[in-house]
Order: sequence, then structure tokens, then C-alpha cells
Amino acid sequence: MNATSSTIRVVVVEDQPAVLKNQLKILQEAAGIEVIGTALSGEAALSLLEKERPDVILQDLGLPRMSGIEVTREVKRRWPAVEVLVFTIFDEEEKVLEAVKAGASGYLLKGAPGEKVIEAIREVDAGGSVIQPNLARRLLRHFRVPADGDVGALPETPAPGLRLEPPMRPLTAREIEILTLIAKGLSNSEAASVLGVSRATVRTHLEHIYDKLEVTNRVEAVTEGLRIGLIEV
Repeated sequence: MNATSSTIRVVVVEDQPAVLKNQLKILQEAAGIEVIGTALSGEAALSLLEKERPDVILQDLGLPRMSGIEVTREVKRRWPAVEVLVFTIFDEEEKVLEAVKAGASGYLLKGAPGEKVIEAIREVDAGGSVIQPNLARRLLRHFRVPADGDVGALPETPAPGLRLEPPMRPLTAREIEILTLIAKGLSNSEAASVLGVSRATVRTHLEHIYDKLEVTNRVEAVTEGLRIGLIEV
């Protein structure tokens, strides 16, 4: 977030004018969010960022010419402090994974309610990540190892509590509880409300979870938690 203001500065990158118009309507009605620019392509977005420095970029993955993944990679290379939040559809799990690897702080499914979009922007601006449970299990496929001799086979997700590869430092019961809530799509604020603790406490637990699982964000943490059988979605 801009150090001199409590307003979150946002740039929207979307190549479909009708979708862009709808997103702008949602953002312009939200308190504490200012849209400082829009772009219809990745190239235009990078050109805009040379002049304006947003806190968060809200962008479509399916951009023409320069893909959303390429845009994300370039933004994080040149302006690492800028958070990238991407929009995706159900059949783009490979693109989502690549976007996360490129530095995206989270993703939303297209058509997400306006309040979810606003909440996600605030979450990543505050240093968090956003994961939607709809894609968590599909993303897990990219982290599974085929059985010997069967390249196409994918092992079943182990039952909760059955760890194939226990972390060096086991998660506490509260950390597993928080990871489970995050896997179900709850934000830090929602998880804090459910558990009766502060949002700061949830963020601290998440930092410990990331450290123990050797990951850097929610997507990776949930995926790793699923992979080793700590949680289920």
C-alpha cells in the first residue's frame, strides 16, 4: 500500500471492454480503492506502470499477444512491490500455476462476487495471498509424482493425518486448523472471525506455516498440505 495513503491504488488489465466496465463499476463503488488506470493489453499495462505505480494489478490471464503470465513475470521483475491478482476460468489451472510461479499473489475465478474481488484486493495489498478452493485440488495434480512405471497415473490424495512426507517441523493443531480454513477459501479476516482471534494472529500463524512447509504463499501452502495429507478440501 502507498506509504502516504490508506487508499489502495489499482490498475485493471482486461481486454474485453464489457468485462472491464463491470470491474470498474465494482471498484469505483468500494471505499479505500482508487483505480489509477486501465489497460486492454499487457504491453499497455507495462507502459502505464512506467508512469503510474499501483499497489495492486487486477488482470486477466487470457490477454492477447503478451499473456497474463508474461505480464506478471515482467511486473514482478521490474516492480517487485506491486501485487498481482489474476482472474482465471475453470479450465486454466496450468496458467494459474504458472502465474503463481511468476509471482502472482492470488487468483479469482471470473464472475466472483464484487465483495470477493474487493476483499481479495485488500488481502493481497496487506501482504496476504488469495486461493479459491474450486481450483485447489486441480492445482494439486501438478505437484503429484506418478507411480513407477505408470507415467499417466496419479496417486490418490492421502487421508488427513497420513503424511507421506512429514515436514521437518510438524504443524501445530492451530496451524492445521488455519490451513484448513484457508483451503476452504476463507480470507484472513474470515478465519480470524471463525477462530475468535485477530487478523494479525492469523497472519503470524500463516507465516509459520509457510516457513515449516517451505512455501511462499497460500496456493503453495494449501497444495502442499493436500499433497502430504495434512488437510483435505
